[in-house]
Amino acid sequence: MSVRRPTLLTYWGVAVVVPVVSVITYLAVDQWSSSRHFPVFWILLIAAIELLPVATWRETQVSLGFPVLIAVALLFPPGVAATIAFLGSSDPRELRREVSPLRALFNRSQVGLAVLAASAVFHSLTTVEARLIEILPVALLATLVDYAINIGLVTSAVCLAYRLSPLEVVPRLLGKGQEFLFTYVGLGLVGTVFAKLFLEVGIWSVITVLAPLLFARQMFFRSRALEEAHKELQEREQVLRVLSNRMAEERQDERTAIAAYLHDDLAQLLFRLSIQVDVARRHLSAGKLDEVEEGLEKIKGTKQETSDRVRALIRDLHRSPLGHAGLAEAIREFVAEAGRDSGVAFRVDVEEIDLPAPIALLIYHVAREATMNSLKHAQAKNVEIRVHEEDQEIALVIADDGAGFDSDAPGPEGHFGMAMMRDRATVGGGTFEVQSAPGAGTTITVRFPTSLLQEVRGPDDPRPSVPVAGAHQDDASPDTPAPSDGTASDPPASVPA
Repeated sequence: MSVRRPTLLTYWGVAVVVPVVSVITYLAVDQWSSSRHFPVFWILLIAAIELLPVATWRETQVSLGFPVLIAVALLFPPGVAATIAFLGSSDPRELRREVSPLRALFNRSQVGLAVLAASAVFHSLTTVEARLIEILPVALLATLVDYAINIGLVTSAVCLAYRLSPLEVVPRLLGKGQEFLFTYVGLGLVGTVFAKLFLEVGIWSVITVLAPLLFARQMFFRSRALEEAHKELQEREQVLRVLSNRMAEERQDERTAIAAYLHDDLAQLLFRLSIQVDVARRHLSAGKLDEVEEGLEKIKGTKQETSDRVRALIRDLHRSPLGHAGLAEAIREFVAEAGRDSGVAFRVDVEEIDLPAPIALLIYHVAREATMNSLKHAQAKNVEIRVHEEDQEIALVIADDGAGFDSDAPGPEGHFGMAMMRDRATVGGGTFEVQSAPGAGTTITVRFPTSLLQEVRGPDDPRPSVPVAGAHQDDASPDTPAPSDGTASDPPASVPA
C-alpha cells in the first residue's frame, strides 16, 4: 500500500539520521582507541541476535538484543557503545531488500541514539567496575532512558506514516503497559548482570546469556499469540452480538413481508371464496341449478388460484430469502428507500445470474451494509453497485466517490460494519477487499468462486447440490490489515527488547 504523507515522513527520517550519524561518528573517532572488551565481537553478537526478531504491530519488530545493548552501554563509552549498536542492529528485511535504505538507517539511528543516551547517563553517574548493588539503580535509569527514546522515535514515525495520534499508536506498541514495562526492566537487569559477568568471566559468559534470550523469544511469541487470540475472541463476540441483533431485525422484516402477502393476496382470495360458497348455497336452496353450476365453476377457479398463490409463496420462500422479486429488485428497492432525500445518485447494475439463496442473501447483506456506510460516513455524491460474473467468480463491487479513509488505520471503537461484511464474505467461501484513501473514495469488492454457486437441486437433477442451511451462518473471523510495501516513506519501526 502507499503510505500517506511520504514527503513529511522522509524529511523526518533525514532529520533523525543525519545528526545521529554525525554525532556517533565524531564520538567514536575520539573514543574508539581507548575502548576495550572486543567491540567487533559485540557488533557480530548483536547482528546475530537481531536475526531473530519478534513481529508486533504494523511491521514493528521487537528485538531480543536489548539486554546485550544495555550491557554494551555499560561496558563502553557512549560513542563506542552507540557505534556498536548502530553497526550491529541489522534487520533480516534489509537482506531481503524489504526496507529502503532510509528506513534501515532510521532504524539503526534510533537504536544507536537510545544506546548513546543510556551509556551517557550511566557513565556520568558510575562505572561498570563498581559493585553490582551500586550500579543496579543507575543501570535501571539508563534502561528507562533507552526505552523512552526508542519508543518515542518509533511512535513519531508511525504517527507520521499512518496519520494516527500517539494515543492510538503507543498502546498498540506496548500492549499491556505494566507487563511491557516490567519485562523491559527485567531485561535491563539481565543486561547489567551480563556486563558484570563479562568483566569477571570473559567471552564465555555469552553462553550463559544466549540460552535465556532464546527462551525469552519463545515467551514473547507465546505472549503475543495469547494476546492476539484474546483480542480476536473479544472482537468476534462483539461482532456476533451485533450480527444476532441484525439477523433478528431481518427476520422481523421477512415476517412482516410474509404477513402483508398473506393479507393482501391470500386473505382476499379466501374472502372471495367464502362469498362464492354462500351465493352457491342460496342458489341451491332456490333450485337454480344452472346458477349453482356456474357458481361451482367460480369456486373451482378461485380454489385453483388460491392453490397457485400458496405454491408460489412456498416456492419463493424456498428459492430465495429475498422474496420473489430476486436479488436485483431487492437491492434496487433498498437503495430507493435508503437513498430517499439523501442527494446521492445511485447506479445499480446486477446481472441475471442463477444464484443460490445463501450466496444471494450474503451479497444482499454486504451491499446493504456498504451502502449504509457510504450514506452515513462517506459524504459521497455517487454510489455504484455492481454484481457480475468474471474469471470463474461472482463479483460484488460497491464504489463511492466520498471522503475515503485509511483502510489500515484502526477502526472506530464500537463500529463493526467492515468486520461483518468480511465475515459474511468468508461464510460464503469468498474474499473481501477494501480499497480506499483519504479524499479518493472507497471501493469494496467481494468475490465468490463459481464452483460454490450450486443451488439445491431435485432428486432427479444430476447436478450437485449444497444444503440450504448455510444461508443462516453469519459468523467468521476478521482479517488483519495488509502490510506496507516497504518503500522509503514506510514507517520506520524497530523496537529493541
